[in-house]
Amino acid sequence: QVQLVESGGGLVQAGGSLRLSCAASRLSFSPYTMGWFRQAPGKEREFVATINWSGGRTNYADSVKGRFTISRDNAKNTVYLEMNSLKPEDTAVYYCNANRGLDYWGQGTQVTVSS
Repeated sequence: QVQLVESGGGLVQAGGSLRLSCAASRLSFSPYTMGWFRQAPGKEREFVATINWSGGRTNYADSVKGRFTISRDNAKNTVYLEMNSLKPEDTAVYYCNANRGLDYWGQGTQVTVSS
């Protein structure tokens, strides 16, 4: 059974930084497009960022461009999300996603940004 386990969430003040990690197991990691999504209370899950299999192509939501950076280490089966200049509106549960036709999801990690 595929597992995606996120870590690195927490409470941070506005303007601060966090680095999320997502470790994959029981998954042939390198061919998968990996992504981060988030869901704030009372809102639908939304796209944050994706990275292709090689790491050579990334996409970001307009709301996080210039502040967040997605990266991956295929040798460690891990994808990262570096989040800088955090804002209260970034508060959400952040989910890791693996996609190659089928979607796999992690359980989520809470990020709370205080003003």
